[in-house]
Amino acid sequence: MMPVSPTLYVAMEIVAPKLEYGLLSPLILVFAGACLGVGVEALVPRHSRRAAQLTVTFATLAAALLMTVRNWSANESAITAVGSVAIDGPTYFIWAMLLVFGAISLAVFAERKVDGVSVFAAQAAAVPGTEAEREAVAAKVEHTEVFPLALFALMGMMLFPASNDLITMFVALEVLSLPLYLLCGLARRRRLLSQEAALKYFLLGALSSAFFLYGAALLYGYSGSFELSAIDASLRAGTQGPGLLLAGMGLLGIGLLFKVGAVPFHSWTPDVYNGAPTPVTGFMASCTKIAAIGALMRVFYVGLGADRWDWQPLMTIVAVASMAVGSVLAITQTDMKRMLAYSSIAHGGFILTAVVGASQAASGSPAGALTSVSAVLFYLVAYGAATIGAFALITMVRDTGGEATLLTSWVGLGKRSPMIGLVFAVFMLSFAGIPLTSGFIGKWAVFATAWTGGAHWLVVVAVVISVVAAFFYIRVIVLMFFSDPGVGAPVVARPGWPTLTAVGVGVVATVALGVFPGPLLDLAQHAGEFLR
Repeated sequence: MMPVSPTLYVAMEIVAPKLEYGLLSPLILVFAGACLGVGVEALVPRHSRRAAQLTVTFATLAAALLMTVRNWSANESAITAVGSVAIDGPTYFIWAMLLVFGAISLAVFAERKVDGVSVFAAQAAAVPGTEAEREAVAAKVEHTEVFPLALFALMGMMLFPASNDLITMFVALEVLSLPLYLLCGLARRRRLLSQEAALKYFLLGALSSAFFLYGAALLYGYSGSFELSAIDASLRAGTQGPGLLLAGMGLLGIGLLFKVGAVPFHSWTPDVYNGAPTPVTGFMASCTKIAAIGALMRVFYVGLGADRWDWQPLMTIVAVASMAVGSVLAITQTDMKRMLAYSSIAHGGFILTAVVGASQAASGSPAGALTSVSAVLFYLVAYGAATIGAFALITMVRDTGGEATLLTSWVGLGKRSPMIGLVFAVFMLSFAGIPLTSGFIGKWAVFATAWTGGAHWLVVVAVVISVVAAFFYIRVIVLMFFSDPGVGAPVVARPGWPTLTAVGVGVVATVALGVFPGPLLDLAQHAGEFLR
């Protein structure tokens, strides 16, 4: 027999990853708050859960915002977490937006005074119309787990635009999406419509995630890495053929544009916005779009910026289609929530005009010039504030069946409730881009950067479509103030402090940023450069 050779042991040195816990603290705090909320659901008695969840939720958001501002003011920027997370100016700006708008949205989640109960289903597992559902309603059962679900979604939204590699970005995409699928199906009223919206969102969202993941795999085949900086380096080296690059870029773009709600990946938007509980719709319309636009810019500017001559023409077509389809179909809508859904699609197109301009501080823009990134950041603040305020106000207009979202129900609203009509008119004027509102400054900023980037004809088209889009916003104002209310018209319910806070913050921000936009524009300008 041959002698058995001794086993060879190779010493391996395992190096622990270096994590910048201070920079990552906003993400960690939101995740910890969501986990704590799950513990509250399991351990706290039912009669005390709502108060405990509200305390945990808003304390978490306040602490995360405090750490974000602290790190931002100290100019602490780095690519951390083993190269998977980029903490830079756009990240801080987007995190601050998400935390503020998330807190306002979750305040509307907590509203119970308008309807006497929560807007969420008493027992989601009960079949609509059954005895089990009636017993849960009579017992005043409440789904307080919506708060940790929203925190999990918010954590994913924060990680999504901060991801420096495609695997981390995919994980963030799933973390932000899965809780939203559940939240969309939890409406107390119109349960079947809500469940249908959740199912459509889940099926189409899963398909878009598959496109994203396949695109990431093809880009890995092209560059040998999932990191955006490595993909950019491979592009600049030009050692590989363009087949994998173009296919991967296209599939990845589909996954991102789905979350933006851009045409032709928009079909889920009106159905989901209409069927989901209105507070959830406001949360999605503002925060999800912010996160998706931030991730889109990071991928196409940091990872694929060297190949912008290939993606700019396609992005231009998507921008024009989104503006045109969103504006034209909004005119035909008879439901307020569906109209705002198509408005959201159109606004996605307006934002993409600046993305097409692709002017960054790092690419040699003139000193003091407004870049595409900073213009988009300002636009997202203006759009997000008006959107949350508008959807919060929609929850206040009621009839015997709940929210009165049909446009015919809003006839004469400005005469019956002048203050409510005036506030909603301010939001409509901002969406239309009328001067002295934040929407006007936002459109001016994105159009100016697109013009600077050479997309002249795109700016002309966008201005023309803006005029068309103003029609359906002005139509709502005419219905409210220049038409007489009919018999049995809906009433405006007196809300509690959560909804009043959301509406108040929305209208103040809309007017203030329209009259004094300078400070926020300066802040966005200083934050408008991605780390590479």
